[in-house]
Order: sequence, then C-alpha cells, then structure tokens
Amino acid sequence: MKINIDNNSGFCFGVVNAIETAERYLANHDYLYCLGDIVHNNMEVERLERMGLRTITHNELKNLKNETVLLRAHGEPPSTYNIAVKNGIKLLDASCPVVLRLQNHVFKGYREMSEKKGQVVIYGKEGHAEVLGLAGQTNNEAVIITSENDIDKIDFTRPIELYSQTTKGKEGFSVIVEKIKKRISDLGTDIEFIVNDTLCGAVSNRAPQLREFSKHNDVVIFVSGKKSSNGKYLYGVCKETNPRSFFVSTLDEIKAEWFSGDVETVGVCGATSTPMWLMEKVAESIPVIAKKESVSN
Repeated sequence: MKINIDNNSGFCFGVVNAIETAERYLANHDYLYCLGDIVHNNMEVERLERMGLRTITHNELKNLKNETVLLRAHGEPPSTYNIAVKNGIKLLDASCPVVLRLQNHVFKGYREMSEKKGQVVIYGKEGHAEVLGLAGQTNNEAVIITSENDIDKIDFTRPIELYSQTTKGKEGFSVIVEKIKKRISDLGTDIEFIVNDTLCGAVSNRAPQLREFSKHNDVVIFVSGKKSSNGKYLYGVCKETNPRSFFVSTLDEIKAEWFSGDVETVGVCGATSTPMWLMEKVAESIPVIAKKESVSN
C-alpha cells in the first residue's frame, strides 16, 4: 500500500504567520493570550497551549488589563481594538493581509452603500470569526447569508453590494450570485447589484487540486479540525470526487475497515488549518491500522 501526502494541503500563509508569531513570543515569555482558537485544529491548539498559549474569549478580553494578546489570522472588528486601547492591552496583530484588505474594502463599500440607502451582504458562516470582523466594518448592519436559503434576508428594493468570507468555495459563491440576479430579474426591479469576488486564491484553488488528488487515490483520509469551515468545504470536494473519503481530526478516529479490499493507494490531505506534522502522523499510522484489518480477515 502506497501512502501519498498532498503537498498542497496544510497551513495557508495567514495561519503560518499567526503560529510563528506566537512561537517567537513564547520563546521568551511564559505565556501569551490568544483571542479565540489560533487555528481551527484542536491538535495544533493543544501543542501551542503546552508552550504557554492561553486561549481567551471576547468576554474575557474585556476584563483583561495591561497584558499582551495575539490576534489570529481571521481578523477582528473595530470594537476589539477599542477594548485593547481602553484596557492597556498590547496587541500582536497576526490578522491575515488578505482579510485586512477585505475589511478595508467592506468598510469603504458600507460607506458608499449608506449614501445610496443600500446594503452590504456578506456570504459566509454566521458567527465565524472572520465574518464577525467583516460585519464590524458595517456597524454590524451587514446582511449575513450562509446559503441560498438565506436570500430572503436581502431587501430587493435597495442597492446590494455582495462580499464573501475569504475561505468560502467558488461554487457556493457563484450559486449565491446567480440566485440574487434571478431574484432581481423575477421582481422586474432595476436595483444596483455589485459583486466583489473576495475569495482567497490560496483556499479556492485547493478545490480543483484536491479533486485531482482524490481521483488518483483509492482511499482519501482528510485531516481537519471539526470547527474548520474550510475543512468541511474541502472534505466535501474530496467526498464528491471519491466516495471512499473519510474525515478525521485525530489518529484515534481512523478505522481499519476503510482499507479493506483492493486498496493500493491512500491519499492524506487536509484543510488550510491542518498542520503538516499531523498529516504525517496520520500517514505513518495508516499501514499499522490497515494491517490489523488484514490480520482480522
């Protein structure tokens, strides 16, 4: 059995930068606060917590004074920076440059839409850290749509400017755009509809890469944290291409029966929040687990 690790999988630039920022600080300090999980992967979070990283919530931030806090790659709303100034908190801002550019774009779009009595619409997961940061640029007035089922949240009598969470998929975004266009056409209105393709190329380009990877392996093991939106999306891409694709967060979740039958190649891949060291551990464990299945038969 040959085990292949997808070289295109693993941390994106934003996640790498956040983790390296934390590691550099912890090399000279006993602890560092991080606002929210530094990455949506429990194994990596636990590794960094052993080094001294302390994950806190936004409510806990409000009660923190004169400390240093890391902002992860997802970005934060203006309210977070205001709290930091008020409480004498030093921020290590590891917000992804792609997200920061999008925040600035949304802020400008919100100002322009306000003058037109229009609305900003964000396609993304409600409650997701990045989406909260984007909505914060609109005084939390943005309309958040998670799927085409949320189209009714939009006021089709007013101008619309659409943005997307950077880690959403191209297919889903295209569906949203077409649904909005169709609704405008069906209503016979002549409202302005501005579409901003704000998907991160480092993420959206992984879908076609994973389709090819999944085609060329008999079994695919997709490694990701359960909280990762990006992981859920990319796993769906693998599963659609190769039905023998399985989602795992830890080594304990790998099942021997997945490798029964005529399995010559197993592909190991993951999300933009999946550490390469974890994918390598999964790859190392597969022959041992598969051997148990062959012995039992």
